[in-house]
Amino acid sequence: MTPTPSGDAEQPMPLVEAQGVSVSFGRRNVLDAVDLKVRAGEIVTLVGLNGAGKSTLIRAILGIIRPDLGKIVRAPGLRIGYSPQHVHRDPILPMTVQRFLTLGAPAPREKLEAMLDEVGADAILDYPLAEISGGEMQRVLLARALLREPGLLVLDEPLAGVDVTSQSDLYRLIATIRDRYGCGVLLVSHDLHLVMAATDTVVCLNRHVCCTGQPQMVLRDPEFISLFGPHLSDTLAIYRHLHDHRHDALGEPLSIGSGASEGSHTSGQHP
Repeated sequence: MTPTPSGDAEQPMPLVEAQGVSVSFGRRNVLDAVDLKVRAGEIVTLVGLNGAGKSTLIRAILGIIRPDLGKIVRAPGLRIGYSPQHVHRDPILPMTVQRFLTLGAPAPREKLEAMLDEVGADAILDYPLAEISGGEMQRVLLARALLREPGLLVLDEPLAGVDVTSQSDLYRLIATIRDRYGCGVLLVSHDLHLVMAATDTVVCLNRHVCCTGQPQMVLRDPEFISLFGPHLSDTLAIYRHLHDHRHDALGEPLSIGSGASEGSHTSGQHP
């Protein structure tokens, strides 16, 4: 059971937390006093322009680099499954999907088959890694991360190399895995349309945290609008938001007894 802080039985302790994290490379300040939390059962998405520090923050959370200031706090015994943005696939290297999945962590074939089935790629276990599609590769990377039975999934650009028709399917798969395993998910994405429809919390990064919160609140934040432009913000504000509650003026959820209707409500149509 995930521990909860005293006096707040409804908020589990974070699986991982960045507390005032600052990172510099030479004279270049890449992250400045960044705070971030990911809890079990929550999808948190990092957005920001190129050079905003997203990959550096991910590397700090994974323990690959050490912050110059601040710290990363992980829940005791936390297992992290990581899916990188890119994996070089050499067509000359005769590596199968099965071999790739077991690099550094042997597993029986039955478990590999079950995990690929979980991510919708059950037929490619014996395929050469270099010959599978971009979408299949992302599913293999997700399966490899899940083999660790993680409490936290860290996904760096999970839509990289995925065709447009498969992007929504992959996001739905991530949400399904979150629901099934109760793990936390931290992902980096440039696809703001899908992010706003498929995440619980958005963290907008520009070396510091510009704004953070529920998608519909972040869209109205002046710093988000300054970064991405008012026209993009207007476009992204039209999306389908499915849940069983409404929000007050501050973005806090209202109970059904406060006037929300069960089922779903719609703020326009998702593009």
